[in-house]
Amino acid sequence: MLGKVKLPKPKPVRNGRSEQNHIEELFKKYNLKWVVTVSIWTFFLAAMFNYFSEQLLIRASLGPAFVILIIIILIGVVFDMVGIAVAVASEKPFHAMAADKISSARAAIRLLKNAGSVSNVCNDVVGDICGIISGVAAATILLKVTPIMTQLQLLVFTLVLGGFVASLTVGGKAFGKNIALEKSHEIVNIVSKVYNFFIGDKPSEKAVK
Repeated sequence: MLGKVKLPKPKPVRNGRSEQNHIEELFKKYNLKWVVTVSIWTFFLAAMFNYFSEQLLIRASLGPAFVILIIIILIGVVFDMVGIAVAVASEKPFHAMAADKISSARAAIRLLKNAGSVSNVCNDVVGDICGIISGVAAATILLKVTPIMTQLQLLVFTLVLGGFVASLTVGGKAFGKNIALEKSHEIVNIVSKVYNFFIGDKPSEKAVK
């Protein structure tokens, strides 16, 4: 006799309520709300910083334009370092500091509890914006030197400038990553003090758990 053939079970049909719950579960699982929020903020921040940096670079002479380009790259390197430090640091030392009534420790714990979001902002949002703006800055510098260079000189200058921006960005981030991995707690402590200075962290009655 032939064995019984097992038919596949029909997939349950979701009603309106269960479909809504399923969507909410997806948003919670993949943090889609944060993804949408950070994408919107990135759009406006990138547009704003791109506009102001371009206006500043257009008005600057060649020397200051180079300085601005280097500063933009270094900002991206520093934020990348902070993002890595927050991602790898432990909360334990800062709980001990909070027990000693050190106000910046509460800010550090808050940063570490939201390490994913903080790293995303530092590494992706600020890092990518700085990468875009550095490209715009390099293009603006090229426009400044185009009238005073021959075609061959401009080609060489373009290659050198592109290599300079890429090497400073990649090398700076590699150097910053090593520092962030070795000095993560020190970096988080410095960032928490800066955060506490500008935003403030009023002591609460409840101790930080």
